[in-house]
Amino acid sequence: MMEGHWILFFLVLYFANFLMVLGENNPSDFVKREHSLLRPYTGAGASIPMWDIMGSTMITNSYIRLTPDHQSMSGAVWNKVPNKSPNWELHLHFSVHGQGKTLFGDGFAIWYTKDRMKTGPVFGNMDYFTGLGIFFDTYSNHNGPHNHAHPYISAQINNGTMHYDHDRDGTHTELAGCHAPFRNKEHDTHVALRYFKNRLTLMMDITGSGKWQHCVDTDKIVLPTGYYFGASAATGQLADNHDINSIKVYQLEAEDEDKDTDYSKLQPSAAFFSPPRDHVDDPQGAFRNVTLSWKKMFLIVFCIILGIAICIIVGVVVFQKKQDYQRKRFY
Repeated sequence: MMEGHWILFFLVLYFANFLMVLGENNPSDFVKREHSLLRPYTGAGASIPMWDIMGSTMITNSYIRLTPDHQSMSGAVWNKVPNKSPNWELHLHFSVHGQGKTLFGDGFAIWYTKDRMKTGPVFGNMDYFTGLGIFFDTYSNHNGPHNHAHPYISAQINNGTMHYDHDRDGTHTELAGCHAPFRNKEHDTHVALRYFKNRLTLMMDITGSGKWQHCVDTDKIVLPTGYYFGASAATGQLADNHDINSIKVYQLEAEDEDKDTDYSKLQPSAAFFSPPRDHVDDPQGAFRNVTLSWKKMFLIVFCIILGIAICIIVGVVVFQKKQDYQRKRFY
């Protein structure tokens, strides 16, 4: 009889230990639903609880489309609730697709910033932002000299003083980045963004293999609490569908977390930035950003030919007068 009690005791102990280990390794125990976008979106077409939408954003039951595959569109979705967790992890399930085969753009971004619901030139959000931006740049045209292919994922920390140079892919202010061919995939595409103990890590699963690949991993990053999560996208002359399938935000617990620190008073900062590539200025003067039509080209060629003809005629006249002058001297 005693042996049965001992067996039951060890089984209960084993099962309790199993639950403890499972709880430690399962981040869903700390999921922050107030910061997450989870399907189905029952408020399809109108609104989502605890989130605001703006611009061209459209809500369906299974995804949130920030921009359709049309030119000059901009859309965003922003969380209404500020984040109070000093350590967190964000899982993004997304899809970028369109009709373009070689030309497409512009891209989308994931935000953790002080300001929300602002429009601007940085993938539909404001420039000189304060906080963190993760940029999914799909603009396939040549944006100055660089050493990476597109699409390209990069991270930037900004304290409100730095300009995002979109014409040069933001590589003068990025923390780090990687080439990530995530467009027009038949399978799901995911990224996982973790901020834990001043370390920022971004991993991606865009191959459909279920294996995570490193993209960004840098430490000495400072991000305060009280900021907002969001996503935005923009198209220009080139376009794509930019879809958010889901966003899940988890609270991460650190055993040695300083309970006396007021994390909301911190200023966003980073100790390291990627070495910038050479900054090549755009053409200046009358031909800056000018596309010549055939009429303008014909006019320019005509003026050049006319100028050459005038020079030849003047030269011939001057030469003849000089010859006449020399003949008169001999008489």
